[in-house]
Amino acid sequence: MSGHNKWSKIKHKKAASDAEKSKLFSKHAMIITMEVRKASGDPAAAGVLAAIERAKKDSMPKENIERAITKGSGVGGATLEQVLFEGYGPGGVAIVIEAVTDNNNRTAPEIRHIFTKAGFTLGAPGSAAWAFTKTTEGYVPTTIIALDDTTGQALAEFISLLEEQEDVTNVYTTADTPE
Repeated sequence: MSGHNKWSKIKHKKAASDAEKSKLFSKHAMIITMEVRKASGDPAAAGVLAAIERAKKDSMPKENIERAITKGSGVGGATLEQVLFEGYGPGGVAIVIEAVTDNNNRTAPEIRHIFTKAGFTLGAPGSAAWAFTKTTEGYVPTTIIALDDTTGQALAEFISLLEEQEDVTNVYTTADTPE
């Protein structure tokens, strides 16, 4: 009977790691699909190649990448759109959230619920974007807010809640992050 407990532990660890990989691969697939759509179906575009390279770096299977490219080129599937959410977190930190969704009527209330549950404010478009500069890498803060340890911990927990939401691809803040 001693082997039973060992297998049980392995099975649970594998299930947890597989769920984490699946979530990561889903995010990569959504990003690749969006980039292919932006490039009008051209899989050789720079944005598409960069998204594929990031997916390969995380060991995403080739079949999944090809499926995302096919979906992005318009062969069946739901229409994905990239949406931007803005708000304020602990200590008045501006937060910009990028998400890729097939249903904004589902995603927006979920993000709003995460903000409300944490006691923070989801703002209107443009309410927090002024604190960032858009670059090819994403959003770079133009102003930095230093946080104490307690507020920094609250922000880290809040960001992890946001990243657990399956449609969220990136979260940017104006908080001073220690290097």
